Amino acid sequence: MRVTKAISDNKEYNSFWSRLVSLTRKEIRQLLRERSNLAVGIGLPILMILIFGYGLSLDVKDAPIAVVLEDPSPMAADVVAGLELSAYISPIMMTSMHEAQRLMLAREVDGIVQIPSDFSRRLAAGNAQIQLLVHGSEASRATIVRNYINGALSQWALRQADRGTKGSAAAGTITVAERMWFNAANTSTWYLVPGLIVLIMTLVGAFLTAMVMAREWERGTLEALFVSPVRPTEILLAKIIPYFMIGMLGLGMCLLAARFLFEVPMYGSLLILLVSSMLYLLVALGIGLVISSVTKNQFLACQLALISSFMPAMMLSGFLFDLRNVPTVIRLVGHALPATYFMELIRTLFLAGNVWPLIFKNCAILTGYAVLLLGLARYVTRKKLD
Repeated sequence: MRVTKAISDNKEYNSFWSRLVSLTRKEIRQLLRERSNLAVGIGLPILMILIFGYGLSLDVKDAPIAVVLEDPSPMAADVVAGLELSAYISPIMMTSMHEAQRLMLAREVDGIVQIPSDFSRRLAAGNAQIQLLVHGSEASRATIVRNYINGALSQWALRQADRGTKGSAAAGTITVAERMWFNAANTSTWYLVPGLIVLIMTLVGAFLTAMVMAREWERGTLEALFVSPVRPTEILLAKIIPYFMIGMLGLGMCLLAARFLFEVPMYGSLLILLVSSMLYLLVALGIGLVISSVTKNQFLACQLALISSFMPAMMLSGFLFDLRNVPTVIRLVGHALPATYFMELIRTLFLAGNVWPLIFKNCAILTGYAVLLLGLARYVTRKKLD
């Protein structure tokens, strides 16, 4: 009896492994046939580790700083010499405070160090003052840049102390008067909330549209429409209008939350913000329509929408990391994304105001992307059955 039971258990054991091996082979063959699964399982981890490990950095290097040297004395030049010797700062010497402020508004410099015209006289009297202005729209970067500048300026005091030990007369003290532009509270919320609006609009526009259109392809609804007198342009417009309205409704809720829930100030024009948001929403809708028309599959459309729109908008548009601190290749990829320009535009409107050169440039680029992507969506959505 025991021998018969042992033989039966052994047969069942062998059958189990035989079935398991057969099913595993079947799943492996199916996995190899589904290239999209391989892309997610192998390609996506490689892409993410390369982006996070190599392309993104929290460090600040070669921060451009405008140095307004209104006092041409050797003592003033000796004070700012620490900025020129710093490995983390790239000083831009100038004599006009107005020009330095223009560069700050255009985000061409991260800060301004002003040496007033009476610097040497006040230093000889015992106490001189240097004005430090830092662009505070990115709270973490502003704090790092401010520390770098203070550290570089403090080198002058160390050199003076070293000279004093050798018999030289010690000079007076220097006070740095600091001021944070565009983010007086120096809070990251003011920096992150406008960026979150970009991500939300990307998700609503590209991801949701791609999924819905792909579902229509799978169910055969679009094929049924293609045999009717309805034109492809009319079909696309009918798909765009509802999700455009949803996207603008989501934008309205985000703006209300930013103003009343997170207390983020908005110094720019609300009308310009709405117009630029409409342009970017059309861009996101165009991305979703192109993806769904090419793939015609919900699962693949979902993957492509995440990889080509939402993830790049989160990681490579300047939402979390400053693109000026990444390698050239990653920077070029970031500047090829429409989200990068809307990110810069919406943060400028919220925190800096109506900086017209940036507004014109970014709106023109978003308009070009919208025309290109919507035209491409119309081209790939042909009224014929494969």
